[in-house]
Amino acid sequence: MATDIPSFNIPTLEQMYIDSCKRRDVLPNTEILSGFFKAEVKKSCNELCSLEIILDHLKDIDVPPLLDVCATIETSEIEAVDIRNGPSCSLNGECALSLMRAFNQKLRAVDLQDSPFGKDFLRELSQRGLACQILNLRSSHFRKLNMAGKFMQIHTLNLDFSTSLTSFLEDCFTCMPNLICLSMCETGVANLWTTISALSKLSCLVELRFQKWLCNDSASPSASSGGNLEDQPDVGLPISCTDIGEQLTDIEEETYLNPGTDEAFGNLFSFNNIAINQPVQSMMEDSSDDSEVDFSSNWREFGYTDLLANFSSGWNRQVNLQNEVSSGASLNQKEESLTGSFGRHIADVPLKYIPRHASPICFEKHYREYMIASLPNLKVLDNLPVRKIDRERAAVTFSQYFEYLPYNRKHKESVVSILHKREIKETRSHIQSKNQKLSYSHGNSQYFYTRSLGAAKVGSSAWPFLHSLSVSGCDLGDGSRSFRPRQFEYHPSLSSLMVFGTLDGEVVVVNHENGKVVRYVPSLGAMNSVLGLCWLKKYPSKLIAGSDNGSLKLYDIEHLPPTVTGRYLGAGSITFDDFDQLTSVHINSTDELFLASGYSKNVALYDINYGRRIQVFTDMHREHINVVKFSNHSPSIFATSSFDQDVKLWDLRLKPIRPCYTTSSSRGNVMVCFSPDDHYLLASAVDNEVRQLLAVDGRLHLSFDIKPTGSDQNYTRSYYMNGRDYIISGSCDEHVVRVCCAQTGRRLRDISLEGKGSGTSMYVQSLRGDPFRDFNMSILAAHMRPNSKYEIVKVNLLASCDNAKGYSKSQDSCPSNSMGG
Repeated sequence: MATDIPSFNIPTLEQMYIDSCKRRDVLPNTEILSGFFKAEVKKSCNELCSLEIILDHLKDIDVPPLLDVCATIETSEIEAVDIRNGPSCSLNGECALSLMRAFNQKLRAVDLQDSPFGKDFLRELSQRGLACQILNLRSSHFRKLNMAGKFMQIHTLNLDFSTSLTSFLEDCFTCMPNLICLSMCETGVANLWTTISALSKLSCLVELRFQKWLCNDSASPSASSGGNLEDQPDVGLPISCTDIGEQLTDIEEETYLNPGTDEAFGNLFSFNNIAINQPVQSMMEDSSDDSEVDFSSNWREFGYTDLLANFSSGWNRQVNLQNEVSSGASLNQKEESLTGSFGRHIADVPLKYIPRHASPICFEKHYREYMIASLPNLKVLDNLPVRKIDRERAAVTFSQYFEYLPYNRKHKESVVSILHKREIKETRSHIQSKNQKLSYSHGNSQYFYTRSLGAAKVGSSAWPFLHSLSVSGCDLGDGSRSFRPRQFEYHPSLSSLMVFGTLDGEVVVVNHENGKVVRYVPSLGAMNSVLGLCWLKKYPSKLIAGSDNGSLKLYDIEHLPPTVTGRYLGAGSITFDDFDQLTSVHINSTDELFLASGYSKNVALYDINYGRRIQVFTDMHREHINVVKFSNHSPSIFATSSFDQDVKLWDLRLKPIRPCYTTSSSRGNVMVCFSPDDHYLLASAVDNEVRQLLAVDGRLHLSFDIKPTGSDQNYTRSYYMNGRDYIISGSCDEHVVRVCCAQTGRRLRDISLEGKGSGTSMYVQSLRGDPFRDFNMSILAAHMRPNSKYEIVKVNLLASCDNAKGYSKSQDSCPSNSMGG
């Protein structure tokens, strides 16, 4: 009598695998057979029938027989396949990837923690995608995340301890429409704007981690209160970090992993007591300029390791203060004792909670509020629930400290709409309400449409177009030359021209629009590093150049040879008396006088027409004067900034014995400059202390809320952009330029300088706003490594980085953090 064929077909798969091994003359792998047997046991126990494959147990020769049965697994009663690697995986990356893709829709969890596979594997995985639901890429070597393949099923992604990961491509998450949980603890991610722009593509994102808040206390206050997290009262934390972790684990087990399968992938989001693992094997692979993966382990160049250590030790000190805070202390007192330099966003966290494995982005001021305000669907951030009161506070903080769009605009407007309104001569973009006040940039301004167009374009991307000023490949007659710029200035009236001085004493006039050298002055052994440059305004072909050895010359570029083949014999130049240890030169508004300052307490006044030094003003400050600047409109008014912490305003008509006024910073001053209309002075002191003063009397108008690093060598320089609408600020210990509104202090954008290839992070040596193009600037940047490269990076906030081709290569040089504008 015929018997019914059993529906359970695990033995059939096992037999098919054995038969395939026989055909290929390969011994069956006992671990694979064991995996089939365990799946059969789970099925018989009414558990989820899942197959677990551990890549450590496989060799390349084991993969083809297993691939033969993958198609049958697709239609079998196996409900899920989990794949993970361990510390001793020797499998070829291509074989591993083909195995993962062969399971298709049955693939559930893929654990590639500490993956031994090379950059080609990561690139292939990113570009083609995977059908898994949970992907663990912890300790991977991504430099810039670009998940362009199909990841339609994935709901949980772990990138923890991927220390090389610093940024994202704009559309890197568009391929993950169902991603619910994302973890990036202890990565190198630091930019709020690019991060939010990338994460905003994840409409289903509920849980996000850049750090994990841990509880030192085993107690679980309010853990049993239940209810909606958003509706919890504002009394400490409604749920402890431990409870949140437990609840999330339950969700992961029930919804994602299902009961009984936690052995395969139960520790996906476990951070406790995990050290950063070094690569399993040395992978000395070439990294092209366009590489998106990095095996160099150079993340610690940023100094974030020390920052994290200081942050952790600081929190331990705060925990020790727990008993010192009296129960009757006010909330403000407790907040003041907690926050310190760690940022306001931790003020609501009780003392018993400490952060672990924080990414650099967590140290940005108002990080938590910015994230909550920008991601409206987020329910849990860094293991802490997002409550209704958190959202309300985040909205207020965001409005106070950040600009969503330039000129404080609240909503994006299309360029077509703005142009249409200009054509019909409409002066208001919307009807003014009774209580609404017109901002300084509103319809009654002559710049209204220009500002509107700029706002529409800047708001389109958090990744501006950055590219190097490509003059290193120019043929100057003796072959291709590579320059090492140390100072630069835009021309005040010719929009295409820029001059830069080099560390080798050269002066180069370049068309920065096409990269062609217009005029070239060699060093001739008379000049060292050129630190001072200034164009004349009424005589657009002339400029002053000064070097750190004191040399001062006026050049007329109409009389200079365009290349070194035209012998330079000093024609078209005037030499002035030296000013020792020069750092700064500046010309007055009538092109009659210029000032020089340097590593001394003195300032020298020169007459341009007669080519001579008129006078030396002595002991103007208590320490050396770093920068001297004439005002833009008054030929006799000038300002000085010194490391004695003072900024002083002077008037030549009063024979500057006493300053018109003195105003002080808390640190040594690096820079001072007038706004284009001379209404304000912008003073920049060491370590991101940037203040805007009223030029008329030196009163503080605005202090910019830029986070200090704690370094005494973090020299900060700030300039105006878009007239006096915005300020741009950068420091020599950091790889970021900050753009802030000069009227409100709100942050519009941070621009990160990221060199191409491994280990090429950059810092800001100097910067200038383009006087002819709104939301354009140039940055003199140097790479952080020894023998670092200097280059001028042009930034266009109105264009997307999709057009950028990366930075050009330049000759190695030693970094210089010397003073000067």
